[in-house]
Parts: sequence; C-alpha cells; structure tokens
Amino acid sequence: MSTTATLPTHTAKKTPVVAHHFDDWTQQYDACVLGMWTFLVTEVMFFGGAIAVYMIYRWQYPMAFAYASQELSAPLGTFNTFILLTSSLTVALGVRYAHTGESRKVGWMLISTIVLGAIFLGIKAYEYYTKFEHNLAPLLNLPFDYAGPDPGPTKIFFGLYFGMTGIHALHMIIGVVLMALYIPAAFRNEYRDGNSLGIEIIGLYWHFVDLVWIFLFPLLYLVDRSLAAPM
Repeated sequence: MSTTATLPTHTAKKTPVVAHHFDDWTQQYDACVLGMWTFLVTEVMFFGGAIAVYMIYRWQYPMAFAYASQELSAPLGTFNTFILLTSSLTVALGVRYAHTGESRKVGWMLISTIVLGAIFLGIKAYEYYTKFEHNLAPLLNLPFDYAGPDPGPTKIFFGLYFGMTGIHALHMIIGVVLMALYIPAAFRNEYRDGNSLGIEIIGLYWHFVDLVWIFLFPLLYLVDRSLAAPM
C-alpha cells in the first residue's frame, strides 16, 4: 500500500495571526483597509484645501503666477513625474508578488520603489537649492529677490510651492521609511504564504502620494505659460 504526500507550495496561503480584538482574519483585513482609506480621505481633504487656496490666488494673479512658474524647471518636473509613475508600477508589482507568495520579489520591488523615491527627492532637493541660491524662497525671513513683475503675488506663489511640495516630499519620506521596514521581512520569506495586507496598505499610501504629485505638477510647473513671454 502506498501513500502520496502533498507538499505545500510557496503559494500556499496560511491564515495570518489575528489580533485579539478581531473575530477573524477577514474582519481584521477589512478593518485595516478601511482604516487606511479613511486616513487617505483626510489627506485628500488636506491637499484639496491647499490646492483650493492655490487656485484662488492663481485666479486673482494669473500673470504673476504665469511668470513665477517660469522660474521652475519643467523638464525636471516632467522627469520627476516619470519617476513617480514608474514607482507606482514597482509598488503595484510588489503587491502582486505579495499576493502570489513571491516574498523575495516583494523585497526587490520595495527596494526599486525606494530607489525611485530617493531619485525624486534628490531632484526636488536640487530644485529647492536653486531657489534658495537665487533668493526665491520666502521662508524664515530669508531675503526674497525677484526681478520680474509683481513680486508680491510671486512671493505668494513660491510660498505655496514650497508649502505644497514640501509636505508632499515629507509624505514621500514617510513612505520610503515604511517600505524600508518591510524589506527585511520580505527577504525572510514572510510573504511566501500570501500575507499581503501590510504591502497593500503601503501600496495604497504610495499610490496616493503619486496621485497628489500628478495634480501638483501641472498646477505649479505648467501655469498658463502662454500668458508670459520667457524672461
């Protein structure tokens, strides 16, 4: 008489540990995802309010904002947009690999996303440096020296630019740190059982950060440039 043993594959799913205040894994999963979406709704309201303030001032000072926008590098902004779109792909692949239990691939996708995020932040830091160098950073009582028309509204533009992109960059740094915390677990094969919840949560957060930039890029870098001749 012979018996056949079925060995578990790397894609076999094992029910993760359920916290004591949840009835089962499904309830825990739904609660975590709902919590993340609730947090993202508050973030939408925050960035939405900031963008609304920007649009009000842009409506009041269209020419000043158009001239001020020319001080930003559209090529660098475009390249950074491409970088973030690519990072959305890598984090989406990370979520997919977490679903299929390919834990080490999850780790590599997280590393790829972190590298892309670091490139974005490096370029943004360079942009900030050039603005400080040319006295176009209305922060901490620093001198603001703008030779173009309407320096007052232009100062408002750069204040909003630093405020919105700075907070966006802070969100990116938080995302990079969180992903870095997941990498050791990925290379310990802790996602081989298809436990993808943590990766899904960080994926949602990262996609939101990318989406915010998709709004900020045209609003700040492509402001009615046809209204203002190159200076």
